[in-house]
Amino acid sequence: MFHIAPRQDTLTAQQRQRYRTLATSTLGHFTDFGAIASLTPLHRPIRLLGTAVTVRIPHIDGSIIREALKMACPGDVLVIDVSGDQHRACWGEFRAYAALRKQLAGVVTNGAITDWDALSRLNLPIYARSTSPLTTRALELEGEINTPVAIDGVTINPGDLVVGDDDGLFVIPPHRADALASAAEEKQAQEEEKRHAIEAEFPEWFR
Repeated sequence: MFHIAPRQDTLTAQQRQRYRTLATSTLGHFTDFGAIASLTPLHRPIRLLGTAVTVRIPHIDGSIIREALKMACPGDVLVIDVSGDQHRACWGEFRAYAALRKQLAGVVTNGAITDWDALSRLNLPIYARSTSPLTTRALELEGEINTPVAIDGVTINPGDLVVGDDDGLFVIPPHRADALASAAEEKQAQEEEKRHAIEAEFPEWFR
């Protein structure tokens, strides 16, 4: 049985825009909550920023992902919790094409992906645990969309902001978005000043 809750859009465009140039490593100076470091980006350099549409599948049955792709809007990130199955791929080439048609911002899963070669050539940011030739099935047994999911102790709620780069991922709940952005913006501005000073003093380091 499927459970599908409404899509949540809890962040303003201005709030999302503030995170467009913020590094996950900068956010990591201010909070431990929301950091996901165990998933591997499909390719580097990578940059991901979007609103979470959460999906929970029961191991073998990935059929509800199709419903999530229908619901998702441009700029959304599908966050797929595979209920602990590390062997079966929930994402592959043709799901990626569907995501690109919907102009999704990316995909995050604590499970495996398949079709690595095809996916690695597409302009779709993807973070996953591993790769596998074994896939989920379309059995329509059960699944959930837009309920809380968890990846490595981080709870992701529908509507949370998902930020990703080469160093990893951060999940930002709406109530923390403004304060974290302000702290990170100030730190990155200070670091940029230091960087310019070092480059001026030691230009040979940066040739």
